[in-house]
Amino acid sequence: HAMGDSPYQAYSAFAGNPLLVSLERLRDRGLLADDDLEPVPEFDAHATDYEAVESYKTPLLRTAFERFADDDVDAGDREAFEAFCERESHWLDGYALFMALKEEFDMRLWTEWPRELKTREEDALAEYRDRLADEVRYREFVQFVFDRQWSALAEYAHDRGIGLVGDLPIYVALDSADVWSAPEAFLLDGENEPTAVAGVPPNPGDAGQRWGNPLYDWDRLRETGYGWWLDRLRRLFDLVDVTRLDHFKGFDEFWAIPADADDPAAGEWRDAPGYDFFETVQGEFGDLPFVAEDLGFIDQRLIDFREEFDLPGMKVPHYADWCRAGDPNQPMHYPENAVAYSATHDTNTTVGFYREMDDEQRDCLQYNLGTDGEEIHWDVIEAVWNSNAVLALAPMQDLLGLDSHARFNTPGTESGNWSWRVTREGFADDVADHLAMLTDMSVR
Repeated sequence: HAMGDSPYQAYSAFAGNPLLVSLERLRDRGLLADDDLEPVPEFDAHATDYEAVESYKTPLLRTAFERFADDDVDAGDREAFEAFCERESHWLDGYALFMALKEEFDMRLWTEWPRELKTREEDALAEYRDRLADEVRYREFVQFVFDRQWSALAEYAHDRGIGLVGDLPIYVALDSADVWSAPEAFLLDGENEPTAVAGVPPNPGDAGQRWGNPLYDWDRLRETGYGWWLDRLRRLFDLVDVTRLDHFKGFDEFWAIPADADDPAAGEWRDAPGYDFFETVQGEFGDLPFVAEDLGFIDQRLIDFREEFDLPGMKVPHYADWCRAGDPNQPMHYPENAVAYSATHDTNTTVGFYREMDDEQRDCLQYNLGTDGEEIHWDVIEAVWNSNAVLALAPMQDLLGLDSHARFNTPGTESGNWSWRVTREGFADDVADHLAMLTDMSVR
């Protein structure tokens, strides 16, 4: 994890977050002892303090690695580790060296590393890979245990008929192993610095957004058969069953802001080879288990693009005008080829949203859903579940009827995001029973 602990600014589009590794499972495999885990800090049950988690977990992951490196480890485990490193080497080699170098240079942005590393001179890479061999190995080990634990979780879910939905942030962070180890996939200059960065143009009423992520060199990617992207998708499909494509529009056309400009308005639209790209992906993987995040700039061009590949778009009741008959964001009007969410990670919770509505909209919502709003979260979930949308989703915050305090992320703000935690008590039988009843009644 990196900037503001956002999953949209990760150190790698391929690697798992080390903080998700279960220490208990490492203990069960004999790599940690009960005593190692004590004392467990007093973590806040409702909010994640990433720094506190990191300072508790990292030394223990290193202890587990040291034990793993000792000779008395199960030979099968060692073989499984070697096999993993070989199978995933196309991203793991670059990631493990990148993280080892970040550690070496006090976590500085890689564009501030010595020039021969920044521009990836072969001799320098070989020298550091040798010098930091133990740290590189540690990073590979953490990814190995993440992968093994994730696979066990996925298998547990699949055995119970449950699929996993993943998310694909369209852009990666500048400070990532991705950009450093595959500079040819991005729009960078001779010094490997971005020439243009991502964002969205101004809309009536806002100044646009400058996200600052590097942009893809789509021409170069097209010439190489989109190898980097196919690798990324292959890794993702190893981990999840269905993937939401963040900022789907960016695969067709994208807003490019000159790297030296602060104002999003200084950007321009550029075309991406979306049709050719998805045809290539289809050729490689067959069916496309994607959900297209097509919120925001919806124009005919985007609709045609999405429909060409028969991808469901996203529908969220928060964007409805409840007083307008036939509004396409009202659940009763969702098409079948859509994925409906009661709320998303970027919106308020349903209860928070309802409390902030103006009176007229609130009245129209109550009228449309035939409710007094006492349990608005269930009313909205029920409307979404009863819609024609092929998939229906609700965040945990909505199942529990939580207000704005439980909001996951407020786009465009830096602090206080991504920290909400559900408690064990949140998984209450009455909530599960109500959800099961709705799911039964709506034949989902």
